[in-house]
Amino acid sequence: MLKEMWICIVIVVLILGLDIFTQNYTKKSMNKISEMLANLKVEILQTNKSEITKKVKEIDNNWNKMHDKLAYYIEHDELEKVDTAIVTMKSYIETEDYSSAVAELDEGKFVLEHIQKKNAFNLQNVF
Repeated sequence: MLKEMWICIVIVVLILGLDIFTQNYTKKSMNKISEMLANLKVEILQTNKSEITKKVKEIDNNWNKMHDKLAYYIEHDELEKVDTAIVTMKSYIETEDYSSAVAELDEGKFVLEHIQKKNAFNLQNVF
């Protein structure tokens, strides 16, 4: 009986530890990409073309690195929405349709915030 209790305690502690680790990584990743998108929005509004292309490449590279790790524990549909927003934003920037690019950028930020809230460990998400 005592052996089974210790096994259950270890499993619960392991689950809670992994949950804390994944929440921290998700929060850090989402905040980083959201900040990069906000900086890109400033550059788009100033129409600084060289900085825009530089920041778009940086966002794309960072998102691809984070996407691989986030895909282990976040719904792929949610991540696909962010991918779509980034790709659409890139295409609008290439065609110099900056107003549409800003709209897609804002949609991407909204989805990132939604993912972060959806995966947070709180009473609303538990029940």
